[in-house]
Amino acid sequence: MLLEDQVAVVTGAGSGIGRAGAEAMAREGAYVVIVDRDGDRAEAAAAAICGDGHRAEALALDVTDDAAVGAALADIHDRLERVDILHNHAGVQIAGDVTEVDPEGFDLSWAVNVRAQFRAARAVVPMMKSAGRGVILNTSSSSGVLYDREMIAYTTSKHAVVAMTRQMAGDLARHGIRVNALCPGWVDTPFNDPFARQMGGRSALERYVAEQVPMGRWASLEEMAEPILFLVSARSSYMTGQTLVVDGGETVR
Repeated sequence: MLLEDQVAVVTGAGSGIGRAGAEAMAREGAYVVIVDRDGDRAEAAAAAICGDGHRAEALALDVTDDAAVGAALADIHDRLERVDILHNHAGVQIAGDVTEVDPEGFDLSWAVNVRAQFRAARAVVPMMKSAGRGVILNTSSSSGVLYDREMIAYTTSKHAVVAMTRQMAGDLARHGIRVNALCPGWVDTPFNDPFARQMGGRSALERYVAEQVPMGRWASLEEMAEPILFLVSARSSYMTGQTLVVDGGETVR
């Protein structure tokens, strides 16, 4: 198995892409810590993984709480004696252009989408340096490499994740730590609700995906789980500081 006996911590793993990636890691032998602000969702995701004969535990955690994040990651390392993989996936989508997004919304986007990833990485890097190896995967977005209509807070934060990933990768490569970014395109989950409301409803978003994505459709969760597995496993062992865009061709338009 690709991740046999490794410990993976995945934030925002109670649902959607985060959960799909966590399930893929568990199937490949990892012990997965399912982190989500919604404790019930985290418990359900962990229970499903364990029900399939794999290993996981749930952790209810607000990734913007610095003290709680640091304490939780230290506890995981103390109990399990390692943290091999950190997938920073928790995110928030704030819709609106520069005149519509209030400062509080912009700050929330930055806190969840950028600062929380920095804070979690800062906690695990000493552990990974001590082990001489480790993988950090930061979730950005196709919005992190292109213009996204009237989404200034979200797009700014996701571009920042790409820059932060490259900087971390350059600094940490000599310690055996790889850092890459995943840029998902359109996946049909409730995370897209702010964009749908901005566009005038679900049908408008459906038309947008059909017209603007060259493949003409949404991605499935499985189509995101496989790239995640690639980036956190030895399949990408000579890859760091890179941005993997999985968007059905939207960014080539």
